[in-house]
Amino acid sequence: MSDQLSLWIDWTHAVALSTALDGKPPAAVLDERTLTRIDEDECARVRGALAQAIAGDRAFGARPSGPGLSAAEQALAEESLDYPFYRQRYLAMQQGMEAGVGRLRERLRARLALRSDGLERLAAVDTVMERALSRRERTLWSAGPVLLGQHFERLRQAAADAQTSGDTSAAVSDVWLEAFRNDMHKVLLAELDVRLQPAQGLLAALCTSPHG
Repeated sequence: MSDQLSLWIDWTHAVALSTALDGKPPAAVLDERTLTRIDEDECARVRGALAQAIAGDRAFGARPSGPGLSAAEQALAEESLDYPFYRQRYLAMQQGMEAGVGRLRERLRARLALRSDGLERLAAVDTVMERALSRRERTLWSAGPVLLGQHFERLRQAAADAQTSGDTSAAVSDVWLEAFRNDMHKVLLAELDVRLQPAQGLLAALCTSPHG
C-alpha cells in the first residue's frame, strides 16, 4: 500500500503529508513566517518614515533669502537665526518619534502575546518597563535640546568672532548655521536609533522563537 501511495504523490507532497501527520501543519508555519516578515517590514517602514519626517522638517529646509521676500518668509528667515526656533522643532520631532516608536512596540507586543507563554511574559515585561522608565527617559531626552542650544551659541559666537576679525563675507555668516543644522540632524537620527532599540529587541524575539 505504501509503495502504491508513493506513486500517487510527488516528494514535495509527501513532505507536506509527513509534516501534517506529525501534527505540524505547514500552512501555520508559513503563515507565521510571513507574519514575521511583515513585522520586519513594519519596523523598517517606521524607521524610514520617522527618518524622512526628520529630514523633511522645516528646521532643515532652505532658508528664505534675497530681495522681495513676503512678510512670512522674512519672519522665517529671521526666526531661523535664533535657537528657540530649532528647540521648538526638536521637541516636535521628539514627540513624533515617541509616538511612532510607541505604536510599533505595542504592535510587536501584541504579536508576541500570541506566540507562547514565554513570549507573552516578555511582552508583559516590556509593557511594565516602558511605563516604569518613561519619566526617566523623558528627562534624559530633554538634555538633547539643552546641549544643542549650547552648541548653537558656540558656533554663532565663533562666526561673530571671525567677522569681528575682518571676515565679513556672507559665506562665513551662513556656514556656522549650516554646520549646526547638519549636527542637529545627526543627533536626531542617533536618538531615533536608540529609541528603536526596545522594538528591535522584541522583533528579534519574534524572529528567533520557534514557530507554531
